[in-house]
Amino acid sequence: MSNMVSIETQSSQAPFAGQPQAAAKPAAAPSQGLLVTEKAIKRIRLAMAKEGISPEEGGLRLGVMGGGCSGLSYSIKFDTRPRERDRIFEFDGVRVFVDPKSFLYLHGMTLDYEETLMRQGFNFINPNSTRSCGCGSSFSS
Repeated sequence: MSNMVSIETQSSQAPFAGQPQAAAKPAAAPSQGLLVTEKAIKRIRLAMAKEGISPEEGGLRLGVMGGGCSGLSYSIKFDTRPRERDRIFEFDGVRVFVDPKSFLYLHGMTLDYEETLMRQGFNFINPNSTRSCGCGSSFSS
């Protein structure tokens, strides 16, 4: 298996190809504005431990940047602490930080983790995405 993390945009209406629906079960209520599946939480915890990021202080930072084939690209990285204006979400002890501008594009999305023979990585399932490119890491809204 590759240690590479890939990011993919999928419409919230499109089913996961070859993946049982239970894998995309959200770990929190949709009223939070952002969902992270149980599979994604487990993978984030493992990666945070490997990187030496404390779950009490740090977390996963999700963002959107200009660029990519379709105009916008997802950003995913670890951060040691939230920034002043971040929205902070907590899912079963895992914190997720989102800056205010990125939240405009990420509101309502689900972060899932997929591990198959063909690919391994995080999927951004974003209802705000109107189009995505072939590489799967770029979208437009």
